[in-house]
Amino acid sequence: MSPCTRKLLTIITEAALENVLLKDLDRLGAQGYTLSDARGKGHRGIRSSAWDASSNIRVEVVCNEVTAEAITAHLQANYYNDYAMILFVSDVTVLRPEKF
Repeated sequence: MSPCTRKLLTIITEAALENVLLKDLDRLGAQGYTLSDARGKGHRGIRSSAWDASSNIRVEVVCNEVTAEAITAHLQANYYNDYAMILFVSDVTVLRPEKF
């Protein structure tokens, strides 16, 4: 197998968005994702994963560039103004590109 480059899209946001966000990812072409609880400090203060009302999640999606751009544009247009959310995209090397 030869290595292939894909995009790693990382989304850190409010846990309250989990269900709708995962539906968005499926609809926008993500083949899968990894979801975990997250905590930290940022522009909107300290976020703890211990209390559901203020917890954060971290969602990671490995996908092609077109899918990463579609997801990023959708999230910025629909959630950035009203929710604590950050996105970042990195290049990653994968060994089974057909999965992404």
